[in-house]
Amino acid sequence: KIMHAEIRIGDSPIMLMDAMMGGKGPKALGGSPASLWVYVDDCDSLFKRAVAAGGKVIPHGEMTDQFWGDRSGTFTDPHGYTWSIATHKEDLTPQEMKQRQDQFMKQFATKA
Repeated sequence: KIMHAEIRIGDSPIMLMDAMMGGKGPKALGGSPASLWVYVDDCDSLFKRAVAAGGKVIPHGEMTDQFWGDRSGTFTDPHGYTWSIATHKEDLTPQEMKQRQDQFMKQFATKA
């Protein structure tokens, strides 16, 4: 078991360890207990690398432009943890954000 591992994303360290001492990982819990959202300069490239290394794209997790101005995609890693990889593409005014959000939410509206 791994007691301590550290990865760096930019200048930020992230410390990880295997589930032990009573802790449970995603497979034992039936899903990821946490989701990591990481901003990078080129989300498409990193997403492709993650999937090529064994990540599984979650339903509706394909890389896409989001209404809030990011481009992102979401996958689970081989250990079962959920990651979202994103690049911020554009800044929006509150009005633009609301308009895009309303348009996005229309797809979930049910007909009576």
